[in-house]
Amino acid sequence: MADMTKTATLSFGDTSLELPVHSPTAGPDVIDIRKLYAQGGVFTYDPGFTSTASCDSTITYIDGDKGELLHRGYPIDQLAEKSHYLEVCYLLLYGELPSAEQLEDFECRVTNHTMLHEQMQNFFRGFRRDAHPMAIMVGVVGAMSAFYHDSTDITDPWHREVASIRLIAKMPTIAAWAYKYSIGQPMVYPRNDLDYASNFLRMCFAVPAEDYVVNPIFARAMDRIFTLHADHEQNASTSTVRLAASSGANPFACIAAGIACLWGPAHGGANQACLEMLREIGTVDQIPEYIERAKDKDDPFRLMGFGHRVYKNFDPRAKVMKQSADEVLELLGVEDNPTLQVAKELERIALEDPYFVDKKLYPNVDFYSGIILDALGFPTAMFTPIFALSRTVGWISQWKEMIADPQMKIGRPRQLYMGETRRDYVDVENR
Repeated sequence: MADMTKTATLSFGDTSLELPVHSPTAGPDVIDIRKLYAQGGVFTYDPGFTSTASCDSTITYIDGDKGELLHRGYPIDQLAEKSHYLEVCYLLLYGELPSAEQLEDFECRVTNHTMLHEQMQNFFRGFRRDAHPMAIMVGVVGAMSAFYHDSTDITDPWHREVASIRLIAKMPTIAAWAYKYSIGQPMVYPRNDLDYASNFLRMCFAVPAEDYVVNPIFARAMDRIFTLHADHEQNASTSTVRLAASSGANPFACIAAGIACLWGPAHGGANQACLEMLREIGTVDQIPEYIERAKDKDDPFRLMGFGHRVYKNFDPRAKVMKQSADEVLELLGVEDNPTLQVAKELERIALEDPYFVDKKLYPNVDFYSGIILDALGFPTAMFTPIFALSRTVGWISQWKEMIADPQMKIGRPRQLYMGETRRDYVDVENR
């Protein structure tokens, strides 16, 4: 709520307005401009909405200067180190860490909803064999509203609950089947005796001729990737989900919209771009040349996976992800993998070179997650689908919060119109 003792004065021309100021529990004060047009007849201009709070939320808080990411108040490094993905899902959805009994019940509900409607296999087969897994995910998730009619009424709290569980539970199956379809292998059904991350790995890499035994180190690394990407405040895809939800669209359509937005290379494709950069560098002896190119402002080459738009210090997620990357690479070895050799040496240089240290260009979560996913055997085309799978719970939590907000209005951004003013139509023979 706004602290009515605090106001901001906006003066322009002969008009002066007193605008209320909201004081959050963390972060800078926010000037409330909702009545700006009604009272002053003007809009604000903020391309990208980078200085605009589009909502109030209690889910995630980021302090980029401190390098801090909190979910419901809990630091991400503690959650990634001590918790696991489904427990973090519960925290994001319901606001508190679960008791042992609540966690067991939640895990059971998710596990029992991992299978897809059998007719959805036909939907997968409608795509071309070389379809990108993200294209398949956008289509299949959007189509879930055609298969699960009993959880599309957004005004019904139980429908919202069922839709939430279904999306979290079925997204690994959808992502794994999209991958299997893209490489021409038979789809693998989920198993209820495996944990969330292990189940996903098995569905991706098992084949009928030979089962896939999940290494616990791989499963832990996969679970951390899920956890560290679970939510990240009001980013582009989350804002897309909220904007779609503001129209009253069903939850499956809203999440499909978020997946489509995440597909953009400026958003969800960062870890893929990072790995492609490592492959471009090629070998360790080539690193000095690329380092010099990165330092040259006139050279278009940029090092991907270093620094972050939000975090002005070390990405808090990267600290935990580095640990998993080290464990996976130690298990697999890097001697026969030039890409991973380049990654390890580039990491060492970035943590020691004054140019990187002074500019705080530390390796970020995309750098380490790309390395891990490549080491686990995923092609780069699967990096963004795995991101979408991880972020689903964040999108759903934000969606549920918005639907329950009595202040919810349909999104309707304004514009600074710079086109032609009124013109009269001219008949074609007179032009």
